[in-house]
Amino acid sequence: MEVVPSKIIAEPHSLNEWTHVLCNEEMPIFSNTALSIHDVLSDDRKGAMELASVILQDPNLTVKLLKISNTPHYNPSRQKMVTVSRAIIMIGSEVIRELTLVCSFLECILSATNKQQANEEIAQAIHAAVHAKSIAMAASDSSPEEVFIATLLNHIGSISFWCFCGDQGERIQALINKGNCTREEAEKQVLGFKLTELGACLSKAWKLGGLIEESIKPGVASKNPRVGLVYLGYEITEALKEGVGSKKYDACIRKIETLTKESPKVIIEKLQNNTANASDMACQFGATDAAMLIQSRLHKAVDLEEPLPVIDKKQLQLHISQDIISIISDQFDINLLLETVLEGIHRGIGMDRTIFSLLVTDKQSLKERLSLGWRKDTYEHKAIFNISETPPNIFFHVLAGTQAFWAKPLVNGKLYTLRDINVVGKNECFIMPIFSNSIPIGLIYTDRGISSQPLTEEDFNAFKYFAQQANIGLAIYRMQRAVNGKKDSSIDQNSGY
Repeated sequence: MEVVPSKIIAEPHSLNEWTHVLCNEEMPIFSNTALSIHDVLSDDRKGAMELASVILQDPNLTVKLLKISNTPHYNPSRQKMVTVSRAIIMIGSEVIRELTLVCSFLECILSATNKQQANEEIAQAIHAAVHAKSIAMAASDSSPEEVFIATLLNHIGSISFWCFCGDQGERIQALINKGNCTREEAEKQVLGFKLTELGACLSKAWKLGGLIEESIKPGVASKNPRVGLVYLGYEITEALKEGVGSKKYDACIRKIETLTKESPKVIIEKLQNNTANASDMACQFGATDAAMLIQSRLHKAVDLEEPLPVIDKKQLQLHISQDIISIISDQFDINLLLETVLEGIHRGIGMDRTIFSLLVTDKQSLKERLSLGWRKDTYEHKAIFNISETPPNIFFHVLAGTQAFWAKPLVNGKLYTLRDINVVGKNECFIMPIFSNSIPIGLIYTDRGISSQPLTEEDFNAFKYFAQQANIGLAIYRMQRAVNGKKDSSIDQNSGY
């Protein structure tokens, strides 16, 4: 989802006001994503399933993340990843978390109305990040990817400000152009604070933590050598502006030589390659103007970013189906199976809202276990579906049978009770009961209640196939546990069985 920066009517005039405006008015989508991811990864009870659920709430973010995850940079084995859950397993939740932060952040700020300074900041961040990662790898750092992300987000305050700066940005630029003060002095004069301070406040508000937060703290001399790698990435980009052979450039070469023990010739060659790689990376993130600025350092033209791939539903359904079969064929993780099934329905068919709900202990209602596309105030909020026997509602009707049901308001209007309408609306929807040991334990519900696009027979057949895979998988899962002498599964415990 591309967000065009809006004109700030009442300019913020303090560090706290700017932090509030960016978090709550200009970049609420990124704020929600960052905080939801933090909540998931800081809770030992949550894992890949919950992380994937946060990512899948935004279709554009999902596609972009999978596109980047499949590049040689992150996927050298070239094993195709078509689901978020598979990407998390293959790449790791921490790397996916950091990639998601970057993709979501850039998605919130990139627009046709970005000013030159904003693109300069984005270009420098990506360029510096590639250099820092390259040096980290050569220095045998424990996690070069963490260094890459920390460097890329190190100037998060400056990037955010210049994307939404209004007249204050113009006043800062005017002071700098006069040549009477440095950039930081101009920021302080106009804003009353430096943009590095804004970055620290945003990092704290968004709970970015780790190396990102440690390297972003203004005026704090860190003893962590990995923070030094972050700063060195930016030193290199500044040195390259002055040109090869400048004092800054030679100083950077000596620093890299000390850290990596590589020869100056090898280092210089890597710096040149890194610039080209940084341009490619900027294109992958969708920052095409930044890519062109990076390439200008090499005096080369750059191709515009490839558009996000148009999803071929049939092909995606086939790939996800193959993933499901692969999961079922082994001693599989039931949560991974259910998440992959829901992703198959949601993305493969192209639905707006998809939810897997379990019966609660008294069997009078269903509580959300996993949802995609559901608009909620907080990630922690769970949707509750009431089961009404008198009069029977759509959920009672489905749980009383064994087959998938295509509910249509014009045909099945009496099944939509007022309570149901308040929760899900009165939309055409597909619903199918989910069984464990021939006993209904929950259901999968999906609709296009946001876009109001019509449902088709082809969509219904695909839904039935994916939902049936969940039932088959659960049956096999129970048999496997019985063979291994295990009684209750986590899904049964949550449903009251």
